[in-house]
Amino acid sequence: MSMTTGTSTPPPAEFLVQPDPDDPRLTRTVAGVDQHGDPLTTSVTVERPLTLYLNGQEIVTMMTIGDYPDYLAVGYLLNQNMLRADDEITGVDYDEVIDVVVVRTARQTNYEDKLKKKTLTSGCAQGTVFGDVMEKFDQAHLPAEAVLHTSWLYSLLKKINTAPSLYLGAGAIHGCVLCQGDRPLVYMEDVGRHNAVDKIAGYMHLHGLGGADKMFYTTGRLTSEMVIKTVQMGIPILISRSGFTAWGVDLARRAGLTLIGRAKGKRFIALSGQERIRFDADPAHADDEPRHLQRKGSR
Repeated sequence: MSMTTGTSTPPPAEFLVQPDPDDPRLTRTVAGVDQHGDPLTTSVTVERPLTLYLNGQEIVTMMTIGDYPDYLAVGYLLNQNMLRADDEITGVDYDEVIDVVVVRTARQTNYEDKLKKKTLTSGCAQGTVFGDVMEKFDQAHLPAEAVLHTSWLYSLLKKINTAPSLYLGAGAIHGCVLCQGDRPLVYMEDVGRHNAVDKIAGYMHLHGLGGADKMFYTTGRLTSEMVIKTVQMGIPILISRSGFTAWGVDLARRAGLTLIGRAKGKRFIALSGQERIRFDADPAHADDEPRHLQRKGSR
């Protein structure tokens, strides 16, 4: 199996994977003017098409920043129920010249009928959810014994918000982080939040990481799509710096998912699964959100 990497330098011990804002493939410099008419140059995030094949069948063309195409491809197929958890992946091949990634499996697959049933989701850029996703969602069981200490939450927010990222350098990006306790493990970014989620799902699958003792952080809104994908990954706690949609809250309650939004600095709101939260830290002693994030607002 050919595997790709998206970082040129080893990440610190805190992260297994994290963004590399210095990767020249991911941004470019553009000239313009500011509000006074003065000339300036700024970094902008690059997006490029990536066409995904499952065995011999073309599945979808996604707009992505182009890092970790193997994780994105496998995670997308998992979250669309085109790959089963027990499928043997015999190869993941990426051709950077023609922007194509091919996932090969031992099981013969044919998803023509499934592709005909696709519906557009609320995600940024392009996203699809297929007719049988909700069946898998209703069969999921999240561990009731999972807990979130507020001391972990405050520590995670500080570590994530101070880590180098494309968002801080160029913006126009979403970030997602797989966490365990007070440690951020895998930090992925992309132009669409669903792509960032799928990259983490692919990483978990290819590295054999379970979700029962993990938490998921996202910069994006807590929509039905975010809730469904988190539940499909078996992760019992979902956290966002952004707000909620009504259906996202309804689905979280239906699945027994702990749902925390508007998590900025010392503040947060929980609308589902509050029984998992252990209030072991005084918010008065937590750090406020860094000023650079206050100025940028919600991602």
